Amino acid sequence: MKKVNPIDPDDPDRSVLFAAAALIRKGGVVAIPTDTFYGLAADPFNLKVVRRLFEIKGRDSSKPILLLISGLQMLPSLVEEVSPLAEKLIGRFWPGPLTLIFKASKQLPDLLTGGTGTIGVRFPNAPLPIRLIDQVGFPITATSANRSGAPSPASAQEVERGLGAAVDCILDGGVCSTLPSTVLDVTASEPHLLREGRVSADQVAAAIKKG
Repeated sequence: MKKVNPIDPDDPDRSVLFAAAALIRKGGVVAIPTDTFYGLAADPFNLKVVRRLFEIKGRDSSKPILLLISGLQMLPSLVEEVSPLAEKLIGRFWPGPLTLIFKASKQLPDLLTGGTGTIGVRFPNAPLPIRLIDQVGFPITATSANRSGAPSPASAQEVERGLGAAVDCILDGGVCSTLPSTVLDVTASEPHLLREGRVSADQVAAAIKKG
């Protein structure tokens, strides 16, 4: 597989997705466009690969790695519980640019959760990552494709400039959004907004208030 592979994010070529999925299953790291920024797609259950993600990004090991799913059926294996509040938010914003922080399933590696016992999960509203996940057969990582502290990349060219040879492959789907996902912690009875992004704080508040 070439290092940089052009792909239509709305109608991705099956052969390119097949090759990228095979690379991920073998322990590779693939930069992909999502409905927010470009992310690093890899096998979250392979500890060697997760360590490599931290090295690629220069990321503090205390920070959990975000996961993407392609359907709600994948969520129960990743989290301890889905509260009524979380169900309400899922019903309103998924698939979409809202990352929810849950109490992590005890089956998840501590390295993946950064030892926090929590995990961020998102169901993206974008054909490419959804079809890639379906092809891989399990949730994938989606930590932003940049060195920690650097701007999140909105194009394949930015990924290539920032990470160079550190990743195995880049799927070039053009320019992504310039806003990140909104991050909301739902591990307690009162939700806590950790980052405001494409879903506004007002939208979140309205969804929570709505009966």
